[in-house]
Amino acid sequence: MDVKDRVVVVTGGASGIGLAMCKRFAQAGARAVVVADLDQARCDTAAAGFGGLGLRVDVAKEAEVQALVDEVTSRYGQVDVLCSNAGIMIAKDEDATTAEWQRIWDINLMAHVHAARAVLPQMLARGEGYLVHTASAAGLLSQVNSAPYSVTKHAAVAFAEWLSIAHGDAGIRVSCLCPQGVLTPMLMEAEGGSFLAPGAVTPESVADEVLRCMQEERFFVLPHPEVATYVQRKAADPDRWIKGMRRTRAQVVGPKPVEG
Repeated sequence: MDVKDRVVVVTGGASGIGLAMCKRFAQAGARAVVVADLDQARCDTAAAGFGGLGLRVDVAKEAEVQALVDEVTSRYGQVDVLCSNAGIMIAKDEDATTAEWQRIWDINLMAHVHAARAVLPQMLARGEGYLVHTASAAGLLSQVNSAPYSVTKHAAVAFAEWLSIAHGDAGIRVSCLCPQGVLTPMLMEAEGGSFLAPGAVTPESVADEVLRCMQEERFFVLPHPEVATYVQRKAADPDRWIKGMRRTRAQVVGPKPVEG
């Protein structure tokens, strides 16, 4: 898809990858780019930088996501591209509280479900539309220091795959963004730093890759090409791959204390 003259909505659009995508879509000639995020003031500030529109939304709440799509449709007639980009990180193991598991589930997975429910009816009626879901390389591999993040990102990838399978023949295109380290607040503000920082790329380079993959209508967007190699190794020998990931976890987290 060429985004020129299209109406684009980006959740989590006030900073990081989301903001970089908004700017890149505007540069590519989108008719309207909507910055959707939790704080209205930050949305307005971000959108003012390229002549877009800022709208507040809590993506964990389906009614707010539906209201967002309805508002954009009312203003511009339709939504051509919806980038479901908002996400959070919890650096905890399986013993994260049930409330923590639910919160990250609602944002990292259910927000994608809310977005699809809200926008697919009009896209299917037109026979055209594009969904860009931000997941993570953790959704293809793993996140060694976060069980909730790894699990929810795997689910995000699975849902994006399902949408493409179910609706691809009806004109709905889906791309799933799976970066490793990106120089965003999530990475830079990680307690104790992040082991992904040395290979981190800029949000702008990620946005460029998103646009390229949309033009080519490619499903996976991999700003770190080596991720494809890692996935192939995982598929070829899962046991060896898991052993290697255990070593990575030991380097990042350290050995687990032995009780008793």
